[in-house]
Amino acid sequence: MRGEQLGSATLTDEGIVGDRVVHVRGHRGVVTARTRPGLLGLAATTAPDGGILVDGRPWNSPAVAAAIHRVAGPGVEAVHYAGSERFDVMPLLVATDGGIAALGHSGRRLRPNIVVGGVEGLAERSWPGRTLRIGEVVIGMLKLRSRCIVTTIDPDTGAQNLDVLRRINREFEGRVALDCWVAHPGTIRVGDPVEVVDEYLEPPPRGGWIVGAPYAVP
Repeated sequence: MRGEQLGSATLTDEGIVGDRVVHVRGHRGVVTARTRPGLLGLAATTAPDGGILVDGRPWNSPAVAAAIHRVAGPGVEAVHYAGSERFDVMPLLVATDGGIAALGHSGRRLRPNIVVGGVEGLAERSWPGRTLRIGEVVIGMLKLRSRCIVTTIDPDTGAQNLDVLRRINREFEGRVALDCWVAHPGTIRVGDPVEVVDEYLEPPPRGGWIVGAPYAVP
């Protein structure tokens, strides 16, 4: 589903509190925008009391169930699950304004949790194996993220442009933004200073239920 822009966020070893705790499941497993791009038209937000809303309604309401069926078909349902394997690879995705500018499309296509500003060009490509410090929060950066078919979906119109992923494969070796994890928890806010530190942190073992090679686009 489509995410929301936050002014501040609390980070734990499970990433941003409230992130991806509701997903869509069918009888064969998790259903994502990779195969049901219409799910990106549903807006997931967090209510003031911490509850999860979809298009402004409680995630488990009949109205949300009907909306999900309209875009993902019958036989699927919204499920609340907060286990660590709900993430594809790592619990945090970090992008930079320089990388987004080089891509030439909305950064929302990348679905990042954090966007670091003031980064020149493709400097992020030298960041894997280093550490981000944002106030009290420490973030380990594992590797560049292999991108999939979801990047081809316009987040506003739902229209698909396969050339986006073709260009990522051709000019960015198929990888944009960084797979990361939280080494020290805390709260971050828009405008916080960010420091890139030459310090290697050993990542925790991870394994998501959707891990695999990105979709190939000829």
